[in-house]
Amino acid sequence: MEYRRITSIEDPLFKKMHELMQEVFPPEEVLAFDLWKEPLEDPGIRVCVAVHEGNVVGATEYRYYEDLNVAMTDFTIIGQAGLGIGRFLAQKRLEDLNAWAAANGKQLFGMFAEIYDPYRVEHYEFGGIKPMDPYVRREVLSHLGYKRLDFPYVHPSWNNDGEAVTGLDLCFLPMDDNVNELPAELVVKFLKRYYSVLSNKPKSWYEMIENLEAKNTVSLLNI
Repeated sequence: MEYRRITSIEDPLFKKMHELMQEVFPPEEVLAFDLWKEPLEDPGIRVCVAVHEGNVVGATEYRYYEDLNVAMTDFTIIGQAGLGIGRFLAQKRLEDLNAWAAANGKQLFGMFAEIYDPYRVEHYEFGGIKPMDPYVRREVLSHLGYKRLDFPYVHPSWNNDGEAVTGLDLCFLPMDDNVNELPAELVVKFLKRYYSVLSNKPKSWYEMIENLEAKNTVSLLNI
C-alpha cells in the first residue's frame, strides 16, 4: 500500500478520493470538488490517500499549527475492510506530524479530532462500510488514546449556511498520557483558527466560544 499526498484537483487520485468521500460522508460534510483547490495547495494542510492496486482505498486530511504546536485530523476514511487501512493511515500520519513538529523545533503536543457520537446520532450509514461505523470508530479512537473534551460541542456546517451540526464530540489525543486537561485558551484559539474559513457560523457556535472563554481549563474525559 502506498501513502500519497495530493496537492491538486487535477490529480486523478483526487477524483477517486472525492468520490469515496461522497460514498462515505453525509452531504453536508463533503466540500464541493472545485472548492478543494486552495486546501490542496495550502502548505499547512496535508491530504493523503492510501493507494492499493491503483485504487484509493482510504484517505486522511490533517494540519499542523506551528504556533499552537497541535494538529487536527479533519477526516479519516477507510474504504474497505480487511486491508489494515486505518492502522496504515494512523501510523503514516503520526510519522509525518512528528517530523513536521520536529522541523518546527518542537515535540508534538497532541491532535484534535471530531468524533460522531452514535449514542446521539444513529442515522449515518457511512456507505455501509463497517470500519466507518461510528460505534467502531469511537472504540478504535479510544484505543488510540483520544479523549473527549468536556463541553457541548457545536460544529458549523461546511455548507457555510449557518446551520449547526450536532452529534459530534471534539476530542484530543495528547502525546503525553498524563495530560488530562487542556488550557481553555488553546481550545478557543484552535476553534477560531480552524473555522475562520466559514463566514456564516451559527449563533450556538459563538455561544460555545463565549462559554469556553470564561473557563481556565477543559477536562479530557474517556470516550
